[in-house]
This record gives sequence, structure tokens and C-alpha cells, in this order.
Amino acid sequence: MPHTLLGLSGALRTGSTNSALLREAARLYGAASYAEADLNLPLYDGDLEDEDGLPEAVNRLVTQIAAADAVLISTPEYNGAVTGVLKNALDWISRHSNKPMVGKPTALMSAAAGRAGGVRAQTMLRSCLVAFRPRITLAPEVGIADSGAAFDENGHFTSDRYTASVQTLMDALKADVTA
Repeated sequence: MPHTLLGLSGALRTGSTNSALLREAARLYGAASYAEADLNLPLYDGDLEDEDGLPEAVNRLVTQIAAADAVLISTPEYNGAVTGVLKNALDWISRHSNKPMVGKPTALMSAAAGRAGGVRAQTMLRSCLVAFRPRITLAPEVGIADSGAAFDENGHFTSDRYTASVQTLMDALKADVTA
């Protein structure tokens, strides 16, 4: 039976290269169903949670994570860090009584306009994920530099080097899923 992958993009923009990276990674993973989570969530507010409980969108996200065989997370780098969108989603997920990421095979990657490809954001993301206790696939580190030029009109990489790196990461993730 094909695996189920869930993508979390740290960018909400329609033309996000991080969303493109997630879709290309899912394609390279092979036989799997893929869905991208909606991280357009309200800003975390303890008063809102106390008054209304967790928003339905957060409950849906937690359910999607729990149902997935693996999670792919891609984040741009904003000022050397993960985006507020991604951090906010993690804050909401942490408030749920179900802890869906514990032991979940998870691959991290980034795409950014700069020459480092967002790898500093990945360092921060790893720190943010410690409390969630996912099983992070560690190698190789994938940071897509000059990401606006990294994808062709079909959403595939324009560089064999990026294709090879993401394929290696997806092969390692697949091994983690079946372990």
C-alpha cells in the first residue's frame, strides 16, 4: 500500500518555492499519496484557546499529521529563522492533547532566494521540533539556493544536483517509514 505524505510549507504564498519543493520531494519519493496542509491559521492566542478551544483548522491539521506515514517540512528563511507561519502552526499543534509527531518520520528542507538556501532556518526548526519528538531524517541537508530559478515550468528541478540531493533524502525518509 502506498505511503501517505503530508507537506507543511512555511510559506503561504501561492507561488512559494517551498511548496514547490515539497511537491517535487513527494514526486521523487515515489508511490505515495501527498497532501499539503493548510497553515493559514489564526495567530496563537491563549485567550482565544481558553474561550473557544482549538480552532477547527488546528484539529484538522493534527488529524492530518497523525494519519500521515511521514511529514515533509519546508521553510523559507526569514531573517535567519523559520517563518512566523510555521512557528505559529507548531505552537498550535503543541496545544493539542494528541501528540501526532512523536516518532513520526519527518524530513526537513528549505528553499530561499539567498545562496545558503535557508539552511539556518532548518537549524532553528530542528530546535523547535525537539519538544515534538519526531524521528527526523538527518541527511542530506537540503537547502535550495536561488530558489526562484530552481524549478522549471512543470515544477521539476532545473539542477541534477538538487534532484540527486532530494532523491537521497526521500530514499532515507522512505527507509525511516518502513523501519
